[in-house]
Amino acid sequence: MVFTPTAEKVLSSGDESVAPPSSDKDVEKTSHDGPGDQHPAYLDPSIMEADYEGKPTQEQLATLRRVPGTIPIIAYTICFVEFCERASYFGVQPLISNYVNRPMPRGGNGWGAPPAGDQQTAGALGMGTVAANAVTQSFSMLAYALPLLFGWMADAKTGRFKLICWGVVVFGVAHVLMVGAGSKDLLANGTSKAPYFLSVYILAIGAAMFKPNVSPLLLDQVTTTVPTVITTKSGEQVIEDPESTTERVMLWFYLMINIGGFMGVATAYSEKYVGWWLAFVIPLILYLPLPLLLWFLHKRLVLHPPGGSDLPNIFRALGICFRRGGIKKIGRSGFWELAKPSNIAAAGLSGTYPPRWNDQFIDDVRRAFQATGIFCFFPIQYLNDYGIGASASFLSTMLETNGVPNDVIQNFNSLSIIAFAPILNYGLYPLLRRWGIHYGPVARMTTGLAMSTLSGVGYTVLNYYAYKQSPCGEYGSSDCTVGAGVAPISIWWMGIPFAVGGISELFINVPAYGVAYSHAPVNMRGLVSAINLLNTAVAYAIGLACSSVITDPYLTWDFGGPAIAGGILTVVFYLMFRHIDEEEYVLTTNTNTDYHMELEGTRNVVGENELNKSSNRPAPIADNEEMMMSPKQ
Repeated sequence: MVFTPTAEKVLSSGDESVAPPSSDKDVEKTSHDGPGDQHPAYLDPSIMEADYEGKPTQEQLATLRRVPGTIPIIAYTICFVEFCERASYFGVQPLISNYVNRPMPRGGNGWGAPPAGDQQTAGALGMGTVAANAVTQSFSMLAYALPLLFGWMADAKTGRFKLICWGVVVFGVAHVLMVGAGSKDLLANGTSKAPYFLSVYILAIGAAMFKPNVSPLLLDQVTTTVPTVITTKSGEQVIEDPESTTERVMLWFYLMINIGGFMGVATAYSEKYVGWWLAFVIPLILYLPLPLLLWFLHKRLVLHPPGGSDLPNIFRALGICFRRGGIKKIGRSGFWELAKPSNIAAAGLSGTYPPRWNDQFIDDVRRAFQATGIFCFFPIQYLNDYGIGASASFLSTMLETNGVPNDVIQNFNSLSIIAFAPILNYGLYPLLRRWGIHYGPVARMTTGLAMSTLSGVGYTVLNYYAYKQSPCGEYGSSDCTVGAGVAPISIWWMGIPFAVGGISELFINVPAYGVAYSHAPVNMRGLVSAINLLNTAVAYAIGLACSSVITDPYLTWDFGGPAIAGGILTVVFYLMFRHIDEEEYVLTTNTNTDYHMELEGTRNVVGENELNKSSNRPAPIADNEEMMMSPKQ
């Protein structure tokens, strides 16, 4: 991998992006930040040629230190909302495999927990590895595929906040049903299947409503959108950097996701030592603050009502490109130029193709397709991060646990993220910044893909030796006598690939949130965020399709195949997208008033209403924007 030095048209990758809010106290804005002035951060940043007060010169872009802009306190509250939702979600998700796969333990307490000191695993339904893998993968696939529907719905019909609230209601229903599925009587007579499977798939729907809308809602609160020269209290001139601001708040967001994900430790130990009832009550308790938090946030957020979706116009633009001979230019420069009104007018075709958009809209669409091309590489990272399907869970049943719940080990993934995120913020990124090295989003994602490949190699090696040393050979996770046929290898060795895979997520998923938001047309941010999530669903779909071979004696190749593919695709990814690291960070914010007034569905997108009159709305949005339009739509 090649890291390019900072130069003209190169923006810092956000090396100070996970500092706490108080770290902004040493930054004092210059006089253009007065209460009655329009801060340049709220101007249209996609027209970088336009002048605005505080605009950095080319020399300043190349030499001045970049710092994140101010992040409102309310944004950190949204991060806590994400913690509650992910804690309740990931408190449940790791338990599905054992609940479906394993039978009730012999000599257990009747709640699904095995006897104390026994090597048995907690269980309930005893439906086997194939069924467990199918339920696990279909649950997660729905949770990450349905956001396509709900992301579009938020953009076009409901708005983000309302759909988040609906998702939380659905979540509550799911958790109540799941607690019922942990009932001792239902477990004993084998009738817990119905409430459990209902709860699992209802939970997937609730997560799909919530997930594609919370990160765009968070970034709606952040108002730094163009690089601006400011002066710190120490007298140093720095650039307030929109990319660093986005990276900073999203690292906090992802940190809270994984603190929430670490709650799976509590539920894993609960299933092992107490039973399913407690393992399911804990996620319910973690869920309970959500309704109160949303009620508190309701009047304090910058909320944007739905403005209709730009999706129909994207298909119209694609049709124009193809009809004008664009098939020969697919994937090459000039394809999208064919749909620009200026190009159409120059060709004398305005009568044939009456303009429904402006040139900038087509540039936005091009960048959105570029972002989705990046996302297409993410499934291989996930397959190497956790193993294909439930293969990692099956591997863990072949190793010595010595009292440790077998599914607790995957929490090393979240633990590594919690530990490593501050290192990126206070160590690696500032160090690269001082050395003048630009570590752009594509370079970071390439690092993440390479690390996830190493994680896949680790699983492959462990499974090879588990088969080799297990008394049951290549049938150690299925036909072996439970608790008696494990290989003499500690389960803690699995912590290494889980941890490496977790760190890889910081380099891939955090930049991906920023790319999804910044590259999406204003009325498609929920949908493009959902497309980012969809690639996780693709990984689950692959796991679901491979259910019949995610079992003994094929597990070694279930890990080895994705590792080989990951190594190849890492190189391909970097070669395809490395040019993006040489571009200035630009946020897609098409605020051309003529375009918004004439285009159906994008009119008055951020008009005042009873929902978005908020006590902390930035003055330029509330008072100074023409036509009540906001570039942070």
